[in-house]
Parts: sequence; C-alpha cells; structure tokens
Amino acid sequence: MPLSEHEQRLLEQMERALYAEDPKFASALEGTGLHTYTRRRVYLAVAGFVAGIALLMGGLVAQVIWVSVVGFLVMLGCAVLAVTAWRRGPAGHGPRQAAAPRRKTGVVDRMEQRWQRRRDEQSGL
Repeated sequence: MPLSEHEQRLLEQMERALYAEDPKFASALEGTGLHTYTRRRVYLAVAGFVAGIALLMGGLVAQVIWVSVVGFLVMLGCAVLAVTAWRRGPAGHGPRQAAAPRRKTGVVDRMEQRWQRRRDEQSGL
C-alpha cells in the first residue's frame, strides 16, 4: 500500500532531521535499505541457480533422474526469485526519491475511465 502525499512529506522531514542531527548514523543506515536487500536476494538466487545446474548435470552424469529433476526445480525457483526481486527492487523507493504515481493502462481501467467520463458528462447536463 503506497503512502499518501502527507505521509511521504512527513517521512522526508523525518529523514532530513535525522541527516541534520546525526549524518554519520544516517549514512550507516542508508546502506542497509532495499538496495542491499535486493542485491543480496539476487546474488543468492544466482548462487542457487548455479547449484541447480550442478545438481542437474550431476544427476545426468550419475543417471539418477530424480536428482536432475530436483536440480531443474531449484533452477526454476531461483530464476523466479531473482526476477521477482529484480522487478520489485528499490526503483523509486530511495530515501530522496518520491514514488511516481502509477498510470492506469489496462483495458479494464480505460473502460472505467470512459464510463466515468460519460457519467460526468451526463450529470453536467
């Protein structure tokens, strides 16, 4: 759930006050935010993907099918984890960036906008 404009302004004021009061502490906290969490999650997913490849290849070499299947599933899970971490990443959520408003682009949203325009036009007559 995104923050309202008032809440965003309050958060920015609190951040500025923290930077003004104790810049060393504020800069230490800055590195442990979403950027670090997302980067760590992507790195773990890549490591898991490599481990999945090793399981897949080891299962094929040893001719043990279930090990290969487990390796494939590990690869698939890690790929999904990396993609979701990358997409949900910290873009637009930094301490000095305001969140951009989402634009409605779906078919249902356009239909709703047209319906709303028609209702507004009819009520204005």
